[in-house]
Amino acid sequence: MASTIKDIKSETGLALATISKYLNGGNVRTENREKIEAAIKKLDYRPNEMARALITKKTRTIGFVINDIASQFSGILLRYTGQLLRKHGYSMMICDSAHDPQLEEKNIRFCVDKKVDGILLLPVGMDSGNLSSAKAANVPVVLLDREVPGSGCDCITIDNREAARRAVNELARHGHTRIAVIHSEEYTGNERYLGYLDAMREHDLPIPDDYIYSGPMHSTQLGYRGMEKLMALEEPPTAIMMTNYEVSLGVVMAMNEEGLKCPEDFSLLGFDELTLALVVRPKITVVAQPMEEICQEGVRLLMARVDGETDIPPRRISIYAGIAPGESVREIRTDRTQAG
Repeated sequence: MASTIKDIKSETGLALATISKYLNGGNVRTENREKIEAAIKKLDYRPNEMARALITKKTRTIGFVINDIASQFSGILLRYTGQLLRKHGYSMMICDSAHDPQLEEKNIRFCVDKKVDGILLLPVGMDSGNLSSAKAANVPVVLLDREVPGSGCDCITIDNREAARRAVNELARHGHTRIAVIHSEEYTGNERYLGYLDAMREHDLPIPDDYIYSGPMHSTQLGYRGMEKLMALEEPPTAIMMTNYEVSLGVVMAMNEEGLKCPEDFSLLGFDELTLALVVRPKITVVAQPMEEICQEGVRLLMARVDGETDIPPRRISIYAGIAPGESVREIRTDRTQAG
């Protein structure tokens, strides 16, 4: 016969109210928590989730709708988020939108139909209409990494525009005047492109059209094709700002195929301190996104909304992203005369 909460009471000597509070995600004294957890393990207690949901009106499940589950960036966000949600007593339902706005809308509706208590969303596009099912059902949504104008949702991002401005400043500080950018036309890509323009104008540097390469979304192909174009120019740039991890991967692939070296032939500065930046030699200088902090803030805001915080307007939290130095940016102060 399956163990019950009364069996845990007999095993621990604790009140049913204390045990129930723990099982429903509430805070109990450390010594009581340890007793309850030991009893659960000994008795192989399995809570009746359906019955508990009927009583509490909560499934203790959070939907996480990801724009691209194949992305290493998304995978790391999922890992951190899963760890944090478990500490709150929640499980996670993962949906992959595969860069498809229509699939994103279906995924959000699916999460709502499954009665999740809240949704974390790494958006594909900028259409707040995709959130209509969650809004209608009063399911709180917190956006990660990018905003959706008019969504009325809490949002956690890095300071994308300012981070890109600092990145270009780092290149200019090393004497580079011919600086190119490869960016997507998604929210983060556009914000980082604007930061590139801010810094170039701040330093009064030329911005030839040929030094700007863009595509609809972040991808290895975007980085590869952009680098092909830049390498073929009669007067190529000396430095390139790559606006996300997949773009950086494509740039390095294109350089490798041509037998070019970094930073001798091109200086590189990218975003995201992931595998490529850590294993490629020389180590690539990157804007390092504080991914664990992004998840911590996202889960914190969502838990507050799930617990009934409805009287506070939507919050936008912008987290500082610093530059992790590498050896991919060379000093060319003696070459300033080559500026176009």
